[in-house]
Amino acid sequence: MLNGGFMFIAFPFSFFSGEKEGWGILNAGIITFFIGLLLFFFNKPDHKNIQKKEGYLIVTFGWLILSITGMLPYLLSGAIPSVSNAFFETISGYSTTGSSILTNIESMPKGILFWRSATHWIGGMGIIVLTIAILPLLGIGGMQLFMAEAPGPSADKLHPRITETAKRLYLIYVVLTFAEFFLLKAAGMTWFDAINHAMATVSTGGFSTKTDSIAFYNGSPIIQYIIIFFMFIAGTNFVLTYFALKGKVKKVYESEEFRYYFFGILSISILISVIIIFFKDETMVTTLAHPEVFGKTESAIRHSLFMVTSVVTTTGFVSADFTMWNFFATGIFFALFFTGGSAGSTSGGVKVVRHIVMLKNSFLEFKKALHPNAIIPVRYDGKSVNQTIVFNIISFFIIYMLIFIMASVTLTLLGLDFLSALGAAASSLGNIGPAIGSVSPVDNFAHLTAPAKWFCSFLMLIGRLELFTVLILFTPFFWRKN
Repeated sequence: MLNGGFMFIAFPFSFFSGEKEGWGILNAGIITFFIGLLLFFFNKPDHKNIQKKEGYLIVTFGWLILSITGMLPYLLSGAIPSVSNAFFETISGYSTTGSSILTNIESMPKGILFWRSATHWIGGMGIIVLTIAILPLLGIGGMQLFMAEAPGPSADKLHPRITETAKRLYLIYVVLTFAEFFLLKAAGMTWFDAINHAMATVSTGGFSTKTDSIAFYNGSPIIQYIIIFFMFIAGTNFVLTYFALKGKVKKVYESEEFRYYFFGILSISILISVIIIFFKDETMVTTLAHPEVFGKTESAIRHSLFMVTSVVTTTGFVSADFTMWNFFATGIFFALFFTGGSAGSTSGGVKVVRHIVMLKNSFLEFKKALHPNAIIPVRYDGKSVNQTIVFNIISFFIIYMLIFIMASVTLTLLGLDFLSALGAAASSLGNIGPAIGSVSPVDNFAHLTAPAKWFCSFLMLIGRLELFTVLILFTPFFWRKN
């Protein structure tokens, strides 16, 4: 029903622009809302307690049904007539990946462009977490759903009741979206472009209303700095953002993950800037359009900071083609595909906290080799981490890398060259967007075969739900009656 409601919001953008595609969007909204209404009235639960198994099922199938209904505006409006293309664009939106099959975005109807951005905004915090605020109306508790939606190592809660947590998170989400919208409008964007880019930034999605993405605004550095700031905030744990807004800034700096996240982006951006400034060639300079606005040095620093923040937070906006800078820079960006933002943020990927715990555990193994009888726990934020959580994080990373390897090989079988297969697999699994090879920041996924698009769609889904939520459904013991 909520999904259909957002389609109704997209309809006026086409209607008042005189676009006939708007009626397809409206019909899609009616169909989707009606399906939700039927489920709401004729599918009352027999009991009030959602078990963990049901939580995983509801989240996974909820996302699939949202994606199936979410592609109706594309199909019924005729904007994307192919089912495989429409599903790819839809799941890319909900998973906040930002990969696209559209080659001329400016020619698309405004209603469709708004709907693309809306899928980002819906999926950014997770449609299931949003629904948690609604579930009490049905007399159902939502803790299991929250854990399935965000199964990462962060279990922070802003309020003892999960419903209140969801409301606070969404309040922050809405406030950030409107704040960026007003700033982008003041910086020179049209109101339509501003609201679309605000929704895509805060959700760390990356869909733009321009074919050139944010490179379209290379002559407006202020716009790019605003987007950099909000990408960084969106990739930060929303619990820390909540504390910062409450004036508890000390809690933000005390977060070990935030310090790694902040200084990591800063140091890598400086490194890339040095590469651009001191090891540039003519090809590299041409990828930094309008360097004369604030000067070449500032342009290099801005594009470095923009692209590093975009990739680390898995937003996927593009201000320049990093694959044209040099091979070393491309290698750094490829490594960043496997970092991700903070746990508890809208970004995808492995997440910074997992890397911190894995690195600390690895160093402890060296100590244990010298002192085999010593009991040395992994410490995070000054507290010892339960060994079960450490094993969970290590298992997650191993499975993540195994899926990446198998996905890369599979994509070569489905028609991609090896470099493009590596890029598409890493980008889809990490919900990043731009990659390397034929799916570089200046290319898109339109040339993939239909099976390759379906496969990348599956990778985007399991990546967005952090692997276990979906993959657990494929295990035989999940379906056994206990």
